[in-house]
Amino acid sequence: MRLDSSATAQTGIAVNTQTGLATEAGGGTEPDRVSGAERRFGTLQAALGVIAFSLTFPATAWGLEGFGPWSLVAVRSALAAVIAGGCLLALRVPVPGRRHWGGLAVVAAGVVFGYPLLTTLALETSSTAHAAVVVGLLPLTTALLSALRTGARPSRMFWGAALAGAAAVIAFTVWQSGGAVTSADAYLFGALLVCAAGYTEGGRLARVMPGWQVVGWALVLSLPLSLPGALVALSYEPVQLSAHSVAGLLWVAAGSQFLGLVVWYRGMAAIGIPRASQLQLAQPLLTLVWSVLLLGEQLTPAAPLTAAAVLVCIALTQRARG
Repeated sequence: MRLDSSATAQTGIAVNTQTGLATEAGGGTEPDRVSGAERRFGTLQAALGVIAFSLTFPATAWGLEGFGPWSLVAVRSALAAVIAGGCLLALRVPVPGRRHWGGLAVVAAGVVFGYPLLTTLALETSSTAHAAVVVGLLPLTTALLSALRTGARPSRMFWGAALAGAAAVIAFTVWQSGGAVTSADAYLFGALLVCAAGYTEGGRLARVMPGWQVVGWALVLSLPLSLPGALVALSYEPVQLSAHSVAGLLWVAAGSQFLGLVVWYRGMAAIGIPRASQLQLAQPLLTLVWSVLLLGEQLTPAAPLTAAAVLVCIALTQRARG
């Protein structure tokens, strides 16, 4: 896979205020003059991105078999930053202007540190299936924050679908927890907010630079914190290396936090937001499948039903018009 086209392309990716996801700036909802072969290849890349993201929670659960939560997050971020920095250096990508570093700090705080840490802490006591259903609200949460950030006024259909999706997940978490919200649920809801903030700010920055560079520079910006943090965490938390723990760490660092985002943004640029977003709807359901196949978890009937309900709500928000 070559990254040079992503690094040099000047087409930005902006936040769609209806969906909270990203789309090409100035290019409508689907790129012009894209051949059938290019569109098929773009669909493949976007699908690979969704698969990469859907494996994040099972890989995190594997990583927790050998690493403490703080060690796993810090080492994951440091490794991803080294990979991203190497790509940026090899492609001679210019350093962003000072005016962009504040936004990159928000992306780093939300996507590089906040979301991985909070979801990892949640997965110490929560199943990956439960976490996947709760975090299935992320597109809706991002859409809400994006609307607030841009001052947009989505339609009543949008708000109704968003509230219905939120109600379904809240009911699921309360029912699964026996009538009370657990600490794991609190971590997951916090993860939704910080990640949505990072995605929203990242979408704004992606109007002026390719999306993978936004993620790459956010990772590099976090390295002065993630590297010392990894050394400190590893000195306090015991490490028991195994095939599962090493594979889980490598996947969340290289697959989820960098390469998955590269193919996702490249695929989205090729096929446009409507088609790419339809693929992303499958992510929570894919995570449920991985939780069974890779972790041997037993699903309650409520998990896939709630995930399907959230999927419908997200689909409705994407079709809403303000």
